[in-house]
Amino acid sequence: MMGMAASQGYRERLKALGKCVCDGARLMVGQGDYGAYVAHIAKTHPDQAPMTEREFFRNRENARFGVGNGSGFRCC
Repeated sequence: MMGMAASQGYRERLKALGKCVCDGARLMVGQGDYGAYVAHIAKTHPDQAPMTEREFFRNRENARFGVGNGSGFRCC
């Protein structure tokens, strides 16, 4: 039988795996991780304010569907 500490460790690993799977799925459909974006901006561009979460997701959707790049792509 697993002890309390072993059970807790298992739950933490399972939770980390779930986050990794969800992050991967978001990246496959063109939706990045806002938290990772904010950390990147803070580290590499400290003089710039990051986009708001709403702006970030709109930016990712526009990039995914080719909005504003002149390709004329539309999904529907």
